[in-house]
Amino acid sequence: MTLGNDRIKKKFDDIDDKIDLMMECCQSLQSENKVLLLRIETLKADLDGKITAETDNSEQEAVIQSKIEGLFLKLDTFSTGQNKTESSNL
Repeated sequence: MTLGNDRIKKKFDDIDDKIDLMMECCQSLQSENKVLLLRIETLKADLDGKITAETDNSEQEAVIQSKIEGLFLKLDTFSTGQNKTESSNL
């Protein structure tokens, strides 16, 4: 009967060891998951910042483009006025 009890005790010890290993693995994975979740939050914040910067740059680019077009229009108007003045002087 002692041999049977020793075998049962060994089985329980094996099961206990496997449970300990699984618990360590779970804790490790939970820790890694927390790190990854923090990394995701950091990346999201970085992305939001870059999106905002890109939007600001696009708006600035549109303002600059508008000013350039306005200057070209003034130049064209000036050139056209100069050409009319030169034509009438001839």
